Amino acid sequence: MFGLEPHVLLLLLACLLAACAFEFVNGFHDTANAVATVIYTNALRPWVAVVWSAFWNFIGVFVGGIGVAMGIVYLLPVESLVDQNVYHGIAMVGALIIGAIIWNVGTWYYGLPSSSSHALIGSILGVGIAFSFLPDAPDAAVNWSKAGETGLALLIGPLFGFSLTIVMMFLLKRFVANKTIFKEPHKRKPPPVWIRLILIATCTLVSFFHGSNDGQKGVGLIMLILIGIVPTFFALDNSKNPLDMRDSLLKIEQVMSRVNPAELSPADQKALIEIKAQTDGLDAIFAGKTSLQELPQDARFQIRKGILLTANRAKKLLGSDKVSLSTADRATYDRAITNMRSFTDYAPSWVLLIVAVSLGLGTMIGWQRIVTTIGERIGKEHLTYAQGASSELVAATMIGISTAYGLPSSTTHVLSSAIAGSMVANRGIKNLNPQMVRNIALAWVLTLPVTMFLSGSLFLLFRALM
Repeated sequence: MFGLEPHVLLLLLACLLAACAFEFVNGFHDTANAVATVIYTNALRPWVAVVWSAFWNFIGVFVGGIGVAMGIVYLLPVESLVDQNVYHGIAMVGALIIGAIIWNVGTWYYGLPSSSSHALIGSILGVGIAFSFLPDAPDAAVNWSKAGETGLALLIGPLFGFSLTIVMMFLLKRFVANKTIFKEPHKRKPPPVWIRLILIATCTLVSFFHGSNDGQKGVGLIMLILIGIVPTFFALDNSKNPLDMRDSLLKIEQVMSRVNPAELSPADQKALIEIKAQTDGLDAIFAGKTSLQELPQDARFQIRKGILLTANRAKKLLGSDKVSLSTADRATYDRAITNMRSFTDYAPSWVLLIVAVSLGLGTMIGWQRIVTTIGERIGKEHLTYAQGASSELVAATMIGISTAYGLPSSTTHVLSSAIAGSMVANRGIKNLNPQMVRNIALAWVLTLPVTMFLSGSLFLLFRALM
């Protein structure tokens, strides 16, 4: 299978199983974000809530696209880190998965709503930073531009979640005449029908968007595994013929030929030369080929590398105010590079399926610990109908927007912040449980550095052993 030796194939399968385990842990770690409000307001029975949430998480994985998944993949410039030693690829993906799982299970055990997204991203960054310490490491072992975008998205989410929920609670108090929604739910009675429907709808939305965002992180993780360990098979979308990109490549070369080197800075001139070298390399691979069978299997990774390096350098070059190109030329380039990136930015349907199943199964197990924290311990009062509905609605909106823009969002951080905002909206800052808020905040602050240290240390250990 894939031309791998049996023991290497077993290691690949172990890495895929570990990735599924991460998504399984993600399921029961983050399920509380969707079901806590419907359980604590008696809108749904616990077992109904978790099965319902699991179903919509599953659906979310399939319809969420792959924008967030590719954001995860491109945190690490795999094209620079992967070499001919397959064990190095195994060390890379094994270290980042184990580091993330250790942190997720630890915070779940103590009932802390910590972010699975932060854990995964911290682990990826830790591997990249550790790689930079190795001899002959590339200049860019971490895509810091993408890391910055990701970090900003994860920081803004909780701030908006907290603030918007306060605004939502204010509007509910101002315009809703029925004060039932602001009272503590009866312990054994379901809420009024209209409130129940709203709570179930918001639970559904959070579950769906959690699947579409967090599920994509699992997809990105598995693609990192496949590209890192079996690059010749998964570097490009196998459902497409790489020879079909030659027309787009020609258009990129034509546009770049219109860039006047004399107008550029030395750095931009160097970028233009590097772009030409990459496009010439792709031309050489395609030269004389008339059918897919004539294209060597090991050339697929070189094609992927050429596409991504061309795209990255051209993005910086065309962003310079020294480059004078017409709007038509820029539009031609955008269409051409988008077509070529469609060969590299993909995920097989079987990857979506195993991630969806892992996330869905995880959603139905182990949810009680964090549900208790969200429902009872963030604030000093029992969650009301209004607090539950407003928190979930704000969280679903924030996660949905992040998914639409291809940015990772921490469901845990957004909803926990929204719950805190709803508590503050009721009785002010004194309505928060200070000890629990401190514990959650500490877990949030420590997630990135701890997972970076864990995965980086494991990576260096695994590399030494291999």
